[in-house]
Amino acid sequence: MCRTLPNGGFINKEINMKLLLSIIFLFSIMSKNYAQDKDCWVSFRGNPEQTGITSVELPDSFNLLWSFQTEDNIKSSPIICNKTVFIGSNDGYIYALNLDGSLKWKFNTETSVEAPPLYLDKTIYVGSLEGVLFALDAETGKEKWRYITDGQISGSAGWAWDSDTKSKNVFVGSYDSYLHAVDAQTGDSVWGYKSDNYINSAPATDGQIAVFGGCDGNLHFVDVITGKLKNKIGIGTYIASSAAISGNMVFTGDYDGGFYGINMLENTILWKHEKAGEIIGSPAISGNKVIIGTRSKNVFCFDKMTGEILWKFKTPGKVESSPVIAKNKVLISSTDGRIFMLDLKTGEKIWWYEIGSPIFSTPAVVDGLIVVAAQDGAIYGFGW
Repeated sequence: MCRTLPNGGFINKEINMKLLLSIIFLFSIMSKNYAQDKDCWVSFRGNPEQTGITSVELPDSFNLLWSFQTEDNIKSSPIICNKTVFIGSNDGYIYALNLDGSLKWKFNTETSVEAPPLYLDKTIYVGSLEGVLFALDAETGKEKWRYITDGQISGSAGWAWDSDTKSKNVFVGSYDSYLHAVDAQTGDSVWGYKSDNYINSAPATDGQIAVFGGCDGNLHFVDVITGKLKNKIGIGTYIASSAAISGNMVFTGDYDGGFYGINMLENTILWKHEKAGEIIGSPAISGNKVIIGTRSKNVFCFDKMTGEILWKFKTPGKVESSPVIAKNKVLISSTDGRIFMLDLKTGEKIWWYEIGSPIFSTPAVVDGLIVVAAQDGAIYGFGW
């Protein structure tokens, strides 16, 4: 099949096939980069879109296999990749643990680390409360480079492929009000997008647009290649929650208890649920279900397209962490010191374990292992 060019020429089948193969090859590379398998939980929400899902099939109960003690409380969330657990602590160290809970290495940032790490191309990217973004060799912990912002970094980094430069960019929000894009290999600045206030959240991306909220009360849609603003939706109050992208929809919550389903193409709020309770964590998305925890001590499951509440689960404490969906089950931790497993369809409690110390950390899930951290400064590994 041919199409006519403006000058009256033609593209023949052979050229079309070469073009098609090139596109397929590029897509396969990007799919591999974005893929999330059962042995790797690469980021705070498991993937660049931040949907918080995994294909791991969980049993109905777990056993505590090990714990590792750091020197201060932990707000950072773990990631797991290449048979290693990575996490930051308020004692100023970034820790790498073997899957049996033994120490592999630790790196001293000299200040608290609340942001979850990102694993990309055998490198760990993580920010500190001094506003420094570190790139560390994932195998040895050796520093590759550091990039300095003018404010603290509380959220995880995201990343995207730049097809023009054939390179990957890492981007992170800072309390200097900027979303910073940095070359993943060199640490050089690529661009900076300025919002109007602090950025607490982690940016979600579909590979073209980075989406994040901030203390300026806006949800920002920024081109990942140019750093230019594409769209902005006014929410009207603080947004600490990191957004999640599912197809053309974006989901996020605000500090006043509003939870939103937003059409990204039409730049409109499709639905809003009010008075859910202050939302600090981020949503998880699977099929027609969107799940979020709130400081009202509730975990809500919404219909993705209508905003209808499908079920609600009450916890004994505030929920500031984010849920993880593993096929037909949901994991969520609470400030009452417990981790819960719920039925995705009904919201009924299947299992719970009491750590005994408030949990702000979001679980990381791979085949055979769940890792979560608590305010007692310990990292816990559960298995089956």
